[in-house]
Amino acid sequence: MAARIDHDAAELQALRVLSASVGADPLLVQGAGGNTSLKQAGVLWIKASGTWLMNAATADIMVPVALAPLLDAVARKDPAAEKAAAFTLSELNPHQLRPSIETTVHALLPQKVVVHVHCVETIAIAVQTNAEAVLEERLRGLDWAFVPYRRPGLPLAQGIAERLRPRTDVLVLGNHGLVVAADTVAEANLLLRRVTGLLARAPRKAPAPDLDALLRLAMGSDYRLPVAVEAHAAATDLASCRIAASGSLYPDHVIFLGIGSVIAGPNENAAAVVARIAAAGQPAPASILFPGKGILMRRDANAGAEAMARCLADVAIRVDPTARVNYLSIEENAELLNWDAEKYRQELNRRAGSVLQ
Repeated sequence: MAARIDHDAAELQALRVLSASVGADPLLVQGAGGNTSLKQAGVLWIKASGTWLMNAATADIMVPVALAPLLDAVARKDPAAEKAAAFTLSELNPHQLRPSIETTVHALLPQKVVVHVHCVETIAIAVQTNAEAVLEERLRGLDWAFVPYRRPGLPLAQGIAERLRPRTDVLVLGNHGLVVAADTVAEANLLLRRVTGLLARAPRKAPAPDLDALLRLAMGSDYRLPVAVEAHAAATDLASCRIAASGSLYPDHVIFLGIGSVIAGPNENAAAVVARIAAAGQPAPASILFPGKGILMRRDANAGAEAMARCLADVAIRVDPTARVNYLSIEENAELLNWDAEKYRQELNRRAGSVLQ
């Protein structure tokens, strides 16, 4: 029994270390996105909603969930399965953290270890209308499945159940990301590295931002340069700018930056863009793309928004400019913004404060 306890503790610690490593890589996880889990003795340990994977090795962000009752609720399509909070083991959850919005997805997979990332290499393929054909070429020989877009949470878990086969251990989620599953943390790490390597493609080389022009465009407004210089590629690479201009590519963009992207006109500065948006009854955007020059962020944008601004650039620069792209529909955007689980995550993001404070 003591040996089993030691092994379980070692695996959970290994998951924390892997989670922190994955969470520190902006090409795999951005901000509070992504989640990891480990099943042990009837308990599903999963990342808490709104927390950052990069902190997994130093902060207590894993939540214990009773696995069997949760799976039973999923099978019955019980609404309580959506939040999963009712299935947490309070005695092992002293901070009363809420489980990830993806808890049902992790519970559904039979493997002990599940790693879900918002890998930019994967998303760049998963947003294309021909994603399955591209994946067939890249992932030949692996037990993978493509799951068309469903809202994260219970709808996504149900979509996965429809595609899942007994040996499936790789899931590519349309307009969302990548899931790998294995029976040990080490095997999950190896599978993650293998799949992301197979899906990688060289990004286009984006022109450098025109920082002087951007600073002039920001004058008299509540906008500033982004923290990550890489974020400018969404605007300096005109193919990326066209992709961004057409709509929302994936859920976390909607949650932390809003629906789609705001593109400045040829003669507009930041103040003029805000005035135009306000005249249409909309709030000042979190970011503004200035084609050929770069982007500006609203002064109060916090770490979550900053992470997603860079993510947009990293994804768009990898999307084939000749490809047909699937965007989230008006209804899909709306259900994300009106979803209680995501409102909770947004509130945690706001509490984190501005990255510049």
